[in-house]
Amino acid sequence: MRPTFQVLLLSACLFTLAACDGPFILAAGGALNGTITEVPDRWDLDEDSAVAQLETRPKEPYSINFTYVQLEGRFYVYAGDTRTNWVNHIELNPLVRVRVQDAIYPARAVRVKSDEELAEFAAVWANLSVFQRDPMNFEEVWLYRLEER
Repeated sequence: MRPTFQVLLLSACLFTLAACDGPFILAAGGALNGTITEVPDRWDLDEDSAVAQLETRPKEPYSINFTYVQLEGRFYVYAGDTRTNWVNHIELNPLVRVRVQDAIYPARAVRVKSDEELAEFAAVWANLSVFQRDPMNFEEVWLYRLEER
């Protein structure tokens, strides 16, 4: 390829990425766009587990892709045993937004500290895939239940 074409191609790719309104595969993004929807009293989405987007840090939005788990009407966001950037953001301000398909739910993230609730979640999480590590094997777990603000 000619250098000029390579620069144009790279510029087009960067422009496309910059135009995204949320995370791109493994890269964090900014504010999420979609239809604002009330957090239900009981979560009842089409799938019990799927990929969605989470936005933290309301004043300077930071969004990521994650795999959610829906269990008995509750919605969970999980970082395993890693205190990620988004976990740090939630610890400072628990107000988040989650996008499932086109719906955006303004919510409050509540850290799960109950061993019983963690065990219920772990039973589902560990069975999603052979690659999912069992949360019950960690000393510290970053699991949040999303609730109405």
